[in-house]
Amino acid sequence: MRLRLVAAWLFLALGCIAASAHATLVRSEPADGAVLAAAPERLVLTFNEPVAPLVLRLIAADGTATTLAGATLTDQTVTVDLPPGLADGGYVASWRVVSGDGHPIGGSVVFSVGAGGLAAARPADDAPDRPLEAAILVVRTLVYAGLFIGIGGMVFAAFIAAPPKPAMRAMVAALAGTPLALFIAIGLQGLDALGLGLGDLAEAPPWHAGFATSYGTAALIAVFAALAALVALGAQPRARKALALISLAALGTAFAATGHASAAAPEWLMRPAVFIHTAGVAVWAGSLLPLACLLLGRSDSHGTTALARFSRMIPWAIVPLVVAGIVLAVIQVGAPAALIDTAYGLVLLAKGALLILLFALAAVNRLWLTRPALAGDSVATRRLAASVAAEIVLVLAILAVVALWRFTPPPRSLAAAIEPPAVVHIHKDQGMAMVTVTPGRAGPVTVSVALSSHDGTPLAAKEVTLTLAQPAAGIEPIRRAMSFADGTWSANDVMLPVPGAWTVKAAALVTDFDLVTLEGTVTVGP
Repeated sequence: MRLRLVAAWLFLALGCIAASAHATLVRSEPADGAVLAAAPERLVLTFNEPVAPLVLRLIAADGTATTLAGATLTDQTVTVDLPPGLADGGYVASWRVVSGDGHPIGGSVVFSVGAGGLAAARPADDAPDRPLEAAILVVRTLVYAGLFIGIGGMVFAAFIAAPPKPAMRAMVAALAGTPLALFIAIGLQGLDALGLGLGDLAEAPPWHAGFATSYGTAALIAVFAALAALVALGAQPRARKALALISLAALGTAFAATGHASAAAPEWLMRPAVFIHTAGVAVWAGSLLPLACLLLGRSDSHGTTALARFSRMIPWAIVPLVVAGIVLAVIQVGAPAALIDTAYGLVLLAKGALLILLFALAAVNRLWLTRPALAGDSVATRRLAASVAAEIVLVLAILAVVALWRFTPPPRSLAAAIEPPAVVHIHKDQGMAMVTVTPGRAGPVTVSVALSSHDGTPLAAKEVTLTLAQPAAGIEPIRRAMSFADGTWSANDVMLPVPGAWTVKAAALVTDFDLVTLEGTVTVGP
């Protein structure tokens, strides 16, 4: 119990258990609010992270809606052809996509062909679907509680002590009910993805859409984790330990497979951090119920033995959990001011208020109850059990607050919208390149290059060299060797000292004898 203070602060520093938010549209062609002399041939939407199109529609000023089919996806850009021969007037290009973290977003781009008509085309703000949001919040809270109580309790049973019957029944119920809750969550995810209401849950499209997102994949992995834990509870000791580790690993994998924290850059750091953090929270939170029941049981020696084992084991879960939580918090929150300036930060503060109570209970446990309980003081043991039971209530409340992050973008995502990247698409005879400069302003930037052939398939390269120059400002070429990860070549910490038009060149060594050079111009702001 001595590390409960650390655990409480971990929750406060934590970026999220299942951080989730929205991708951000950073650029469109036509631009929102544009008045065009001629009808555009296509709609191009560029986001701050990879997305997949769900629904694309073009709505004329008279309300006529046309579904746009045949959208293509290149890295972070969605392109779809518009109907030919658009008449003069206002139009709304309504889009709905799902990002790599599994969360859908929607929006509209308003433009006009010819003079006038723009105001008539301006869409009304979409009102949030409160019943659907409430259903998502409740179901996700149940999923979190079922997974952490069931799988964490199973780890306790395998490595610390056999839970008494009341705890065992609760764990079995949690694990048995979690697959059903996850199945419902997939359907709700599909409704959210397609912008439908709860009345459409019985239809096939939301289920297809839900299973097609990364959340659907993660939910299936979580179902496997719950079932493995359920089997482990009835297995022999050696098999129980093996299944406990498998179930815990599957739980961490499920959370690392989806959510905005997992999809944040750099993924090689964020996904393992989410995995480690999730596993640590499960071990800590899931141990509370069986520990409380053991302390309340008739055999004080059994309870104090479990308490002693728990106190020795929990540092191995808490220390990695603290480190991973700090990493998630720093990247997701960014600046301290975001705690009060963003909805994400306000949710974190609400969670912090609950953690103050958890912290107070942890202090009481550590300073006044744990040592007497280990010494065999029956009164201290019963009081400790009651305090642990109160911690369980607080943990459940914290999980409900964490579920609110489903509806709030983290500050780093909002910053991407405020400082969108500069993007240029280079199309040459040798191939194509999508060059993204993030952020799209002078100063230290990250440059990424997605190479593809003319048919849109990735163009394999052995190495890529980036060159940036601005002859008009007297700046000679800046050369950087690029590294490859997640299908994209990138160069970090590139300094662009002045704004304006920069000549960008990507030289890709395709074979030992073939060098493909793609050159274009990208404009960055001040």
